[in-house]
Amino acid sequence: MPATYVIGDIHGALKALKQLLERIGPEKDDRFIFLGDYVDGWSESAELIRFLMELSSQYACIFIKGNHDAWCEMWLAGEQPVTSWLQHGGKATVASYNKLSDKDKLHHLAFFNRMLNYYEETDRLFIHAGYASMHGPVHERFEAMCYWDRTLWELALAMDKRLKKDSRCYPKRLLLYNEIYIGHTPTLNYDEELPMNRVNVFNIDTGAAFTGKLSAMNIDTKEVWQSDPAYLLYPNEKGRNP
Repeated sequence: MPATYVIGDIHGALKALKQLLERIGPEKDDRFIFLGDYVDGWSESAELIRFLMELSSQYACIFIKGNHDAWCEMWLAGEQPVTSWLQHGGKATVASYNKLSDKDKLHHLAFFNRMLNYYEETDRLFIHAGYASMHGPVHERFEAMCYWDRTLWELALAMDKRLKKDSRCYPKRLLLYNEIYIGHTPTLNYDEELPMNRVNVFNIDTGAAFTGKLSAMNIDTKEVWQSDPAYLLYPNEKGRNP
């Protein structure tokens, strides 16, 4: 049976992604769901996007948009770079894109345009950050919440395990899906190097932009694969570390 792998935030660490894929050793019919934040951090953001486009010609791939991708998309579309973007990894992304022709940049922009805010199937949700609406992301008033919200993850972390699903107090947001896969908030923030699971929410961002590894999870078996820490693969760079 073909496997589906969900992959966390990459942040320009192309070497980490290549290493991760080698360790997974996917079969030709396997599928990848990427949770966003492909750019900003390590030096190979533009090269990573090119690699992902090539990968999608070999495997079935679903690309979710992250907040860093939204920033980069706006810049590629001709908007002035947001200061906060440049301060949080955007400078490295701009430097990587300065190597590309205008034609290639437009090709990449089209790729960003095709990214999904979220993806649903068989009672599973894949989304970069979360959603605030108790009716799910389709009813989210502001689409940017899909790649900025942290309240869903905070809710999952704070849940009382004694609370039953049939309780009137059980959060409706968590009843909409059997499983929710997110990135956006590094598990390093909680001194965890592996993906975290709280209630029915799985956080796959293991901090590859900082001192962590890039992670993938088989959504059926829950087996996890990881790269080496990305900073070891880019020894002369800071990534998003202070």
